[in-house]
Formats: sequence, C-alpha cells, structure tokens
Amino acid sequence: METTLLVAVIAAALFFDFTNGFHDAANAIATSVSTRALSPRVAVLYAAVLNFAGAFVFLEVAATVATGIVDANVVSLEVVLGGVVGAITWNLITWYLGLPTSSSHALIGGVAGSAIAANGFDVVKWGGLLDRVLVPSLLAPLLGVIGGFAVMLSVLWVIRRQAPGTVNRIFRRLQIVTAGFVAFTHGTNDAQKTMGIMTLALIAGGHIDADDFHVPPWVIVSAATAMALGTYAGGWRIIRTLGQRIAKLEPPQGFAAEATCATILFATGKLGFPVSTTHTISGSVLGAGATRRLTAVRWGVAGNILVAWVMTVPCAALVGAAMESITRLPGGSVIVFLLAIAIASTAFVARSWQTRKAGVPEPMPVAPPG
Repeated sequence: METTLLVAVIAAALFFDFTNGFHDAANAIATSVSTRALSPRVAVLYAAVLNFAGAFVFLEVAATVATGIVDANVVSLEVVLGGVVGAITWNLITWYLGLPTSSSHALIGGVAGSAIAANGFDVVKWGGLLDRVLVPSLLAPLLGVIGGFAVMLSVLWVIRRQAPGTVNRIFRRLQIVTAGFVAFTHGTNDAQKTMGIMTLALIAGGHIDADDFHVPPWVIVSAATAMALGTYAGGWRIIRTLGQRIAKLEPPQGFAAEATCATILFATGKLGFPVSTTHTISGSVLGAGATRRLTAVRWGVAGNILVAWVMTVPCAALVGAAMESITRLPGGSVIVFLLAIAIASTAFVARSWQTRKAGVPEPMPVAPPG
C-alpha cells in the first residue's frame, strides 16, 4: 500500500509539473510571440527544449522546497499528496480564467496547508518560508519593474537616432536570445520545485534520509520531461494576458522585459530562492511598458493579476488542507487521487466547451505588423 501511495504521489507531482509547464509557458514566450519575434508553435517548442535543459543546472531550489518549508521528518505521503492536489486545483482554476498566477506559490501553499492540517502550525518552518520564499518572491517582481524600466530607458537612449523599422528587426532577433534565456532559467527554477516535492515524498516514504538530501537522477529527468511537455502544450489564454493585455509591447520592450526577468531568475535559482517566474516576468513587462507612458499599462488587468497572486497561497493552502483531511477517510488517498483526475478533466472539458461555444479557435497573441 505504501508503494502504491508513493507512486500516486509521484504521478500527481509530475502532473502538477505538466500544468506548471503549460501554465507558465507564457513566462518565456508571451512577449516574443506578441511582438512577432517568434511564431507561436516555434516559440513553445523552443521554450520546451530550453526548459528541459535548464532543469539540470541547479538543485538549490529543490533542496529549499524539500527541506526548507516544512519539517520533512514528520511529513507523510498523505500530506504531500494533499498539498500537490491543492496546487493542481488552483493552477487549473487560474488557467481556466486566464490569470498568470504563481505555480510556485500554489505548490508551497498547498503543501504547507496540508502539513498544517495534519500536524499543526509547528510543522512549517516559518523562518525559512519567510526568508527563502516570501521575501524573495515579493522582491522579484519589484526588481522586475525597476529593472525592466531601467533596461528599457537604456535601450531607448541607444536607439534614439535609429529608424523604427530597423530597430524592430534587430530587437526581434535579440528577443529570440532573451526568450531562450527566460525559458532556460524557468527550468532552473520551476522544474526544481517539483523535484523538491518528489524528493520530499521519497523522504516521507523512507527511501531517502532527510539529513542526507539528494535528488535521484530519475527524479531530475522525469520532472524536466513533464515540464517540457507541459510547456509544449502551451497556455494561450495566459500568453495573451502577459503578451498583450498588461501592456502593448514592441520588440525593444519585449527584449528589455525578457532580459530583466531571466537575469533575476538565474540569480534566484543559484541562491535557492523558489520565486515566481510569473511574478517576475509580469513585473518586468510592467516596467518595460511603463517607459512609453504610464497609460500604456493596463493597470486594471495588472490589478486583477495582483489579486490572484495574493489569493494563491491561502487558497491553495485551504484546498491542500481539505485534501489532507479526505486522506484520513477509508480509502481517502484513492479518493484524493481520483479527485485530482476529475478536477483536471473538468477543467479541460470546460475550457474546450467554452472555446467551441465561441465558434472560433482561441486566438494567438500576435501583434500587428510594424
């Protein structure tokens, strides 16, 4: 029974990783697609390959998620399962609504809520949660706004005497590089979170000693593959929100936003801070878009995204806690696993029905020529 439960937890974690990939595909490619630097399908394939490669670079974030958020010595497989299903549920809700919320915060919130429901508030390492997750995640989008604004001002000074057509052609090519950098650093950060959860499950199942933390090679490969496949599946509603609805971007702004975001993600991945790639790229888009004029940013859309961000940790935690409570029932772990399948199926069917009802395929986020 314990082995079956471990397999179920690993399967749920990999499905979360898949949803993370298509939910966060927008992080790497939205600005490049919206400025026509890359075609949509080429962009998602490009991002998928680099997401996969980036997952092999750092393991610091995986260590933080596995041992720095909750006490791994007292967490059970049921707790991990409840937390992952909580994260999956929130990811799918926000995907359906087209909101680019944080998969990272959903995962951390879900696991923390599930652990609290099972063992009380003392199971959470509040100092680690504050210092290594919450504070860096608040600073990352702020740095994105400041960095995107500063980089774009520098770009504007460099191109001030150049013809717009020439500038756009050059920066579309440069965006291919910066989009790849974002995709690569997304792999160094977000894929690590699922590796951390899978390793936490192995610790809970007695297969790894919490005091001798390491990530098995098969965990790295499977997590990287699931995220790459999810990225290739794409998340067009979220891509449109980031690429067009927050701010109307031209290639120079797209370049500035991507370069800023990727730099921040690389640094936080190296330091082991599981920040939100969604927060970071959204802040960078806001900063780069605001250099045109403040009214170029659709602050109402940005406000809706901010509300979704704030709600992510507590909502995922509540769902995680509810799922952990269900696992205590006879056959509860099976019920939770089946609930995850039912929730995922409902979300995909509802989204498919909504698209068919509209009578047209979901539009790709492509900017007009110019």
